Amino acid sequence: SPQCSSVLGLGEGKGRTPACYHLWERWKGGNKGINQQGTYCRPTHLPCKVRYPTFTAWCNSHLRKAGTQIENIEEDFRDGLKLMLLLEVISGERLAKPERGKMRVHKISNVNKALDFIASKGVKLVSIGAEEIVDGNAKMTLGMIWTIILRFAIQDISVEETSAKEGLLLWCQRKTAPYKNVNIQNFHISWKDGLGFCALIHRHRPELIDYGKLRKDDPMTNLNTAFDVAEKYLDIPKMLDAEDIVGTARPDEKAIMTYVSSFYHAFSGAQKAETAANRICKVLAVNQENEQLMEDYEKLASDLLEWIRRTIPWLENRMPENTMQAMQQKLEDFRDYRRLHKPPKVQEKCQLEINFNTLQTKLRLSNRPAFMPSEGKMVSVGHQQRVGNLEGAEKGYEEWLLNEIRRLERLDHLAEKFRQKAAIHEAWTEGKEEMLQKRDYETASLSEIKALLKKHEAFESDLAAHQDRVEQIAAIAQELNELDYYDSPSVNARCQRICDQWDALGALTQKRSEALQRTEKLLETIDQLYLEFAKRAAPFNNWMEGAMEDLQDTFIVHTIEEIQGLSTAHEQFKATLPEADKERQAILGIHNEIAKIVQTYHVNMAGTNPYTTINPQEINAKWDKVRQLVPQRDQALIEEHARQQNNERLRRQFANQANVIGPWIQTKMEEIGRISIEMHGTLEDQLTHLRQYEKSIVNYKPKIDQLEGDHQLIQEALIFDNKHTNYTMEHIRVGWEQLLTTIARTINEIENQILTRDAKGISQEQLNEFRASFNHFDRKRTGIMDAEDFKTCLISMGYNLGENEFSRIMSIVDPNRMGIVTFQAFIDFMSRETADTDTADQVMASFKVLAGDKNYILADELRRELPPDQAEYCIARMAPYTGPDGVPGALDYMSFSTALYGESDL
Repeated sequence: SPQCSSVLGLGEGKGRTPACYHLWERWKGGNKGINQQGTYCRPTHLPCKVRYPTFTAWCNSHLRKAGTQIENIEEDFRDGLKLMLLLEVISGERLAKPERGKMRVHKISNVNKALDFIASKGVKLVSIGAEEIVDGNAKMTLGMIWTIILRFAIQDISVEETSAKEGLLLWCQRKTAPYKNVNIQNFHISWKDGLGFCALIHRHRPELIDYGKLRKDDPMTNLNTAFDVAEKYLDIPKMLDAEDIVGTARPDEKAIMTYVSSFYHAFSGAQKAETAANRICKVLAVNQENEQLMEDYEKLASDLLEWIRRTIPWLENRMPENTMQAMQQKLEDFRDYRRLHKPPKVQEKCQLEINFNTLQTKLRLSNRPAFMPSEGKMVSVGHQQRVGNLEGAEKGYEEWLLNEIRRLERLDHLAEKFRQKAAIHEAWTEGKEEMLQKRDYETASLSEIKALLKKHEAFESDLAAHQDRVEQIAAIAQELNELDYYDSPSVNARCQRICDQWDALGALTQKRSEALQRTEKLLETIDQLYLEFAKRAAPFNNWMEGAMEDLQDTFIVHTIEEIQGLSTAHEQFKATLPEADKERQAILGIHNEIAKIVQTYHVNMAGTNPYTTINPQEINAKWDKVRQLVPQRDQALIEEHARQQNNERLRRQFANQANVIGPWIQTKMEEIGRISIEMHGTLEDQLTHLRQYEKSIVNYKPKIDQLEGDHQLIQEALIFDNKHTNYTMEHIRVGWEQLLTTIARTINEIENQILTRDAKGISQEQLNEFRASFNHFDRKRTGIMDAEDFKTCLISMGYNLGENEFSRIMSIVDPNRMGIVTFQAFIDFMSRETADTDTADQVMASFKVLAGDKNYILADELRRELPPDQAEYCIARMAPYTGPDGVPGALDYMSFSTALYGESDL
């Protein structure tokens, strides 16, 4: 400084007083006035024009309370009396009785008593001795006063666990934050325009300053306004001079800190209110968040239950369809349900369980009662039962669909077979009644009568041959009835007509036979060749019709063995064709011989066979038809064999994948179980590992989808069994859904452990110790301990347990009296044992501060001290205060605080 005429070394203060004033230097290391041991630095030489009036005013602001003051800070503390009095006022404690003598030794004794008291407060006084103070050493006296200011005015200021200076600065920044033209970054140039001081006053006492009229470019007016108002209304003496601050490039930091600390203490009541308000806001925010989680849970649970309620009746509907196409559509709708509609609901159910566990954890951590959902919406009871009902309905519905498709397939086959046989039989019977009812024998000659008789015998042979077909038609109709064929009435009617007609034909045949026999003696034996032709042609013709019927018969098989059996039977049939051709040639030979006889003997009935309607042309035509149908049957069997080979390929394709995916899912389930009970790294490391594990599992989903596609191909091919694997698609689906749910639950458990650890202030080492203890006594590695193992675990951790105490602990960790302790319940218990939580008494005390020590609080006080949404939250839920000291509009914050931590509708 230009005014400085001498320099004092660190250890050279022998009473010389420099011409300039002195300041404190920041102590080495940059800790802003306080070193790492909580002591203060020693003085060194710096100019300090501002410090004298500032420290003098600060001292007088306290000495006035004792009815005295000082005029000269260097002289008035020399005898130690006012120095001891100052310390008694600011500390509220009594010092040792002072010496009343005027001698130097008495003064040194008093100053030493003051310095000893300062040292008893944990302050180390470096290079400050009683002799220097008694001798009026300005540097030492100012250093001592600054030490007192730091210890008793600034050191106890703490905002968010920062140092004293940083805490005071943070307090100033928060209080002036709403003022856009104020930017407090330090304790020197940030205060030059005076707006910072005015903002502090206006924030706490807005009626004292018209802040809107202040201008940043008029610092003198701003500073003088703040100093005058503070002195007049806040009892803060004018410690600073506006001209010194405006006229200095860098105002004195410690002088401003001293002055600002007076504002902090003047507004300490408001600071207590702010602290109380912050505590209340925190508690209310927890309640509001928990209530929102409860509301979200109830809605998600209601939506899921409603979906299950709507879905189960659809799955329980067993109304069969009449056609294969309609049933195939039902099966396709069910596939869409399993593939598109159900998976999101499974995820919703998993998310619901996760939300429930997270909510319960947050309630436990905030010391709130457990959440009890509405009736029927509890995760562990209502949902599991309904989901079980849903899965049972799914399984039954799919089995019913497949059985119904098999039934319709069988019905279609039988119905087609019935129609074919019925059509053939009806074609054969056409005209037979009219023929049997003819009375041509009454006017016939003897030869004609014999011919009619032979013809009738041939007809009876043909009739007997058709008996088997009629019985087959009746048997098929009976089976269609037993399988509940939708068109059974028309089948029964047609079958009844055939049977009635068959009975009529039998009766007519019998009647005509008797008539012919009565006249048989009158007739001559007809030519045996015609008769032989008729007898051999009819069975052969019937055989050809049966062969054509068999060759055109539809077939349905499900395995390669079945189609091979049909192929073998067909080959055996083809082996009989040469013998059949010989029979055809023999029959045609008979006809040729008849023609030869007719031509030779000029028989009148030449060209016709009176015994049968079968002619050689018909035999040849049917034979050609049989020969034509044989290769067609060959082709149909080849195609069916190829289809069965493809079905077998589909079976093996599905089985190969299922036999890999099934064990993979089981292995992953076991690995997740091991991960959940083993300790490797921090909870965050485990969470990261599990999420990577979850990602690898989710990446496996395309293999599940591919298997679903193969399963759909199998169902579309109407394949109903698979001997190559024990895994069904239903097994894979259920296992996959359980795997996704288990990894999600495991991740949620780790997240809840992190939440518990952070909320309860538990160290990672403590949590690892808890986990190690639990795993040691979790002997079966199932993630649970029985009661005896839990008791042994507690004893190993130092608990001295009697029966009553252990019963109390068990009621906490096992509220449902299952006799087991889960890992989460164990962690929650140990967390409560090792950490502190907010209590109703703490919240009640905070409200009492906001209420100004009253037993009630007003709505305006809540709106002034709390954020708008939380203030209205309290107002809406607080009951009216009914005490004798109440006033209109008084609210009962005590019952409200108690309700926050107990059973409540809040």
